[in-house]
Amino acid sequence: MLLAKYTTLRYFHLMRSELTRSMSTADYVTNLAAAGRHSFTTRDAEVALGKSPVAIRAALRRLAIHGAIASPIRGFHVIVPPEYRRLGCLPPDQFVPDLMAALGLDYYVGLVSAAQYHGAGHHRPQAFFVMVEKNRDAIECGAVRVEFVAKKQVAKVPTVLVNTLRGTVSVASPEATALDLVGYSSHVGGLDAVATVLAELAERIDPDALVAAAKSSPLTWAQRLGHLLDRVDAGPTAQALHAYVAAKARDFTPLQPAWPSAGAPRDPKWYVAINVVVEPDL
Repeated sequence: MLLAKYTTLRYFHLMRSELTRSMSTADYVTNLAAAGRHSFTTRDAEVALGKSPVAIRAALRRLAIHGAIASPIRGFHVIVPPEYRRLGCLPPDQFVPDLMAALGLDYYVGLVSAAQYHGAGHHRPQAFFVMVEKNRDAIECGAVRVEFVAKKQVAKVPTVLVNTLRGTVSVASPEATALDLVGYSSHVGGLDAVATVLAELAERIDPDALVAAAKSSPLTWAQRLGHLLDRVDAGPTAQALHAYVAAKARDFTPLQPAWPSAGAPRDPKWYVAINVVVEPDL
């Protein structure tokens, strides 16, 4: 009886394996989508279909030509449903989590892209900003552009999970977003743009959480952020941060890093040398 059961199971597995080998790559992609999967690797397809790498790659190229899939990076593919064919890819928040998992990287959505999730930002940024521990080249997938920004200890930055149509994406908390905007102002159009976003973001910032987030960023970022929050009339949001800065700051930091600050007006509250005029679009 055991032998008969073993033989039956072996026959079942052999038949299933044979059916898989006869499946086309297009059918494989369709079945993934039907099962709620929206990304896969070339290696996934090779293992599932049992076909040669050359044959799999040729079939994937044909699917890409017809717009059924797109490849943000070599070897990683996203399934593009009809409603996104014009975009030529999935929206970035719908594939970035899977891409980061495939690469084995910690990440979070940051800067003006994160601010969008928290209700701040006058317009949709042209690129989707993702913070990672080491520099990576930007990627383009159809009309989608993802820019990677290097930040040490990404895993320690406070984040929130935001629901998307295809899962969740890790996004910097409002407090971490505010600090990063100041620290990476050159990536988002300068301090005028940062102040404009902060004016909208401030109402989402928890004062105590801001202090906690500041501990994972340079002190100079907290100094500049406090000055800018005062500049956009969000002083109450920064009261707890001021106590943190007052206890630690000993030197003045230029509001605009790397610009001369000799003779610039001083903000003694935040230990900031005001070496640039900030004009938010309020």
